[in-house]
Amino acid sequence: MTDREQTGQLAQLIDFLSLEKIDENLYRGVSPVSRNPRVFGGQVFAQAMRAAQDTVPAERMVHSQHAYFLRAGDPSIPIIFQVDQIRDGGSFTTRRVVALQRGKAIFNTSLSFQLIEEGLSHQDDMPLCPPPEEVEDDEIRWSIDQQKLGEHANRRPSFRPIEMRTVDPVDFNQREKRPAEKMVWMRARGSLPDDHSLHHAVLAYTSDYYLLGTGLLAHAVSFLDPDLQPASLDHAIWFHDDFRVDEWLLYHMVCPRASHARSLNRGSFYTRDGRLVATTMQEGLLRLNRKTI
Repeated sequence: MTDREQTGQLAQLIDFLSLEKIDENLYRGVSPVSRNPRVFGGQVFAQAMRAAQDTVPAERMVHSQHAYFLRAGDPSIPIIFQVDQIRDGGSFTTRRVVALQRGKAIFNTSLSFQLIEEGLSHQDDMPLCPPPEEVEDDEIRWSIDQQKLGEHANRRPSFRPIEMRTVDPVDFNQREKRPAEKMVWMRARGSLPDDHSLHHAVLAYTSDYYLLGTGLLAHAVSFLDPDLQPASLDHAIWFHDDFRVDEWLLYHMVCPRASHARSLNRGSFYTRDGRLVATTMQEGLLRLNRKTI
């Protein structure tokens, strides 16, 4: 993929996050053309955020979003987002959004917005790792790996508007068990306008990359494994501080527990200067359709 194609994909992402308002509290969104048979979870998560943001005053910023994925989304047809304006309080605003296709809910989420205020502040330290300039772009490494993987390489999403550089990446051809921990530098493939609500939505989109697969590292299993049935079950994000998603952010992910075909994963986004700006949690299905792992 050329630099122009990658920048073009970011422009497409911004278009997909610009929902059509078809009635009061009712929005319509579409999906990118790709080889994916179902809608990427981060996309519907971010689109639902954009729908809710449109019903909230600009001075109130989203500080948390909690969602459940109910059915696989069909990327060939539009998604309808229905916003329920549950509460407008003195400091906090609450919204609920349901995403529908063919009259059935595929996703639901609750979001909370807050007027910015000062308060007590502390955070965990950013983990030590090399800077992004010393880490290879995943697209460069993937262009080499896919030639060896053959048809299994088609399981990787083809729409990649986010630049990602994995610290200590997995070798898909020589897999081995390793700690369930991952660090990836991420940023949008191009500049974004000074719109905090858009940066929140793009980070929400980005937060679904790599998180579910963290639990696979401890078992030397890959998303490319034809015996694996993966799916996001729920997803949550909390925003702690200002950031720009078109500047490098370190996504530090860990999986403290996997059991009963489910994996619980936690992620932390840090700026280059070490500020913890967002936290994610996700539980996902990691069903292996064979007798032994």
